[in-house]
Amino acid sequence: MKHIVANLVTAALAEHPELASAAADLAIETTVERTRDASHGDFASNIAMRLAKAARRNPRDIAGDIVAAVGSNEQIEKVEIAGPGFINFYLSPSAFHAELRAVLDQGQAYGRQARKDAPKILLEFVSANPTGPLHVGHGRLAAYGATVGNLLEAAGYPVHREYYVNDAGRQMDILGASVWLRWLEASGIEIPFPEAGYRGDYIQDIAAEIDVSGLELPKQGDVLDGLPVQETKEDAEPYVDALIAKAKSLHGDDGFEQVRQQSLESIRAGIEDDLAKFGVTFDKWYSEQSLTTSGRIDDALAVLEERGMLYKKDGATWFPAMKFGDEKDRVVVRENGIRTYFASDIAYHFDKRERGFDHLIDILGADHHGYTARVRAGLEAMGYKGDDLEVELVQFVSLFRDGSKIPMTTRGGQFVTLRQLCAEVGNDAARFYYVMRSNDQHLDFDLDVATSQSNDNPVFYIQYAHARITRVFRKAVELDLPLDKKNGLANLGQLLTPQEKSLMSAMSRYPEIIELAARNRAPQTLVHYLRDLVADFHSSYNADKVLGDDAGLRDARLTLYAAVKIVVANGLAILGVSAPEEM
Repeated sequence: MKHIVANLVTAALAEHPELASAAADLAIETTVERTRDASHGDFASNIAMRLAKAARRNPRDIAGDIVAAVGSNEQIEKVEIAGPGFINFYLSPSAFHAELRAVLDQGQAYGRQARKDAPKILLEFVSANPTGPLHVGHGRLAAYGATVGNLLEAAGYPVHREYYVNDAGRQMDILGASVWLRWLEASGIEIPFPEAGYRGDYIQDIAAEIDVSGLELPKQGDVLDGLPVQETKEDAEPYVDALIAKAKSLHGDDGFEQVRQQSLESIRAGIEDDLAKFGVTFDKWYSEQSLTTSGRIDDALAVLEERGMLYKKDGATWFPAMKFGDEKDRVVVRENGIRTYFASDIAYHFDKRERGFDHLIDILGADHHGYTARVRAGLEAMGYKGDDLEVELVQFVSLFRDGSKIPMTTRGGQFVTLRQLCAEVGNDAARFYYVMRSNDQHLDFDLDVATSQSNDNPVFYIQYAHARITRVFRKAVELDLPLDKKNGLANLGQLLTPQEKSLMSAMSRYPEIIELAARNRAPQTLVHYLRDLVADFHSSYNADKVLGDDAGLRDARLTLYAAVKIVVANGLAILGVSAPEEM
């Protein structure tokens, strides 16, 4: 409903050319906000104060001209000037009734803006290394990214969702070596397992499933021959590197790749399956390996070379990232000719822009805090704008049960998987709890609250409101008092109690909330809104009898409930949460 006030202000300014000229570069809607106190109206605008300097006039005088130009309007009950020049707008009941009709007419489309052509957004999220199943931390990345994508689409933006599969480099070799050792172990060959290896039970499961045809089982002595001793954590990295080299020497590069690739594909398939069951899907799974096979790394480095953005030092090729605000220059090709992860990052984001995407949003874990500056530097060096890249960091998750924190270590294999979490609390609770707090805040996930069926559980509280409305309509049918929608719309003027007015006002905020949450990449804004809306509904339900004898009032209240039900369901859908008909 914000647009009602913004349009009135724009029309009023048009009657005063000098004010319209002063406001030429001003987005009028940014001057209009919902009031926090209903006694100050429904909306307030600071337009007069923002124009005072340019117009060289007293803001209260400017406000007076605007108020006079607004005149009478059926959607406005009254307009007042407050303080140094605020303009307070009190909407008429008919304005709220019109919004209620819009909810009913538009249904699932209510709150969604018309599709825009630009900017085309590439949203990359989760992108967890395929070295093990998704854990609860990855779940937060998935829920947050999926909800941000839903919000952006609801706000009208074209969104492409992508998962970047880190399937190249040393971590994949460590994964392959870990599975290889478990295969040897299952075959009766005991080799000390590396501290730097992957230790979860899933490694043993993969080792039991992979196809090892063509691989000759080595003798224990041949494996141990020449291996360094692993005695301390400081020895861990050299030891695992030696194991990788040993596996390649015994089976050849192709043999090791056979184990490595199957291990990767097994984990990647499990990740895709877990995410699909979690309600999270992608338009593209982008392989890091493909950057090499397709020549995209070569393409990106060639562009940098042509633009004079690479230099040689100590046998390596460097990118002058400090020129673009990064803390240090970055190696893109090591002295041994191997490209670095940074080279892959540059090439991947180069490819994103080359594919025609205007705005790139990367949703990453909190440990990627140094990532933004260097990748933006790469984009700028290739002729793009650094601001084309937006990075949203998601903080860590701690699980609590019975008031105690559950310990977790990823490399050691001691963690709670996303699959296990969803099996215990359900998809709805998991999706909801993951986005309850801002992504830049640490999240304490209380399993006991998430599984409780009480008002202390916010997802239950909201879903119960949807089910409660369904139950009211079912009861109305049982009493032979079904909703007469036409009669309900004709009698909206009877919705006069404070609770009904508050509920209509809260419901009308939904489109603004979607726009705000999308703009700020803030799903928690929608979560808080739904809690407030449902609180207003429960208050109205408890205060005002719905299935009374007055058919006009009864149908009007049922009509209001029908609209609230639509808004609740629409909001939950964006969060990836179901709207149950009964509980």
